[in-house]
Amino acid sequence: MIVLNKTTPQNLKVIARQYVNEFTFSYTDDSTNVETQVQISNASISGNYLAWSQNFNPLLVLNHFYNIELFSDYAFWNTNYSLWENFNELWNDSSNFKNVFYRDRIFCTDQLVDQKNGDFYDINKGLYVTTDTYNNEYIVTS
Repeated sequence: MIVLNKTTPQNLKVIARQYVNEFTFSYTDDSTNVETQVQISNASISGNYLAWSQNFNPLLVLNHFYNIELFSDYAFWNTNYSLWENFNELWNDSSNFKNVFYRDRIFCTDQLVDQKNGDFYDINKGLYVTTDTYNNEYIVTS
């Protein structure tokens, strides 16, 4: 799971099954089931990571989960030029074939989450406060 905040743009790095510079980034809100697709054409490959900068429009909603997919959509011309001879249907405009090479989930929060340093997400952060400034003595009167 990828943990993001509400600010935009976000820098994303994933370990994908396929490394390409141009692909479609799709994210779907679990609560509203609204899907948004964005064409990415400036991804870079750094070691084993596929990295790019993403502006989210519409903006991510706090405390919502999103399903994401990275795929090559063969319904668009020149998306994957290297396979054009192998399969004729890739060049049909009505083709529903897409090559999904990464799936994951995003969680949007405004909390600082850094698991390497022990900063984990707390669902009750700021809502439940304990105090230890109390007097626990019983008053007994006769």
